[in-house]
Amino acid sequence: METKYPEIKVRLVGRDGNAYAILGAVKSALSKGGVAKPEQEEFMKEAMSGDYNNLLVTAMKWVDVY
Repeated sequence: METKYPEIKVRLVGRDGNAYAILGAVKSALSKGGVAKPEQEEFMKEAMSGDYNNLLVTAMKWVDVY
């Protein structure tokens, strides 16, 4: 799986595992990384289109999660 924005790093280990916290952390990182709002919304739509596992897979697909 190739990461869309490998230069954007999001630390999830040791953080709240709540889905909303993960969504917020990734969206914030995308914004700080200069990703345009329409693409941020694309991430949100994809991440919320399934279950919790889908959220994690989508996050890892978009940014470097550690």
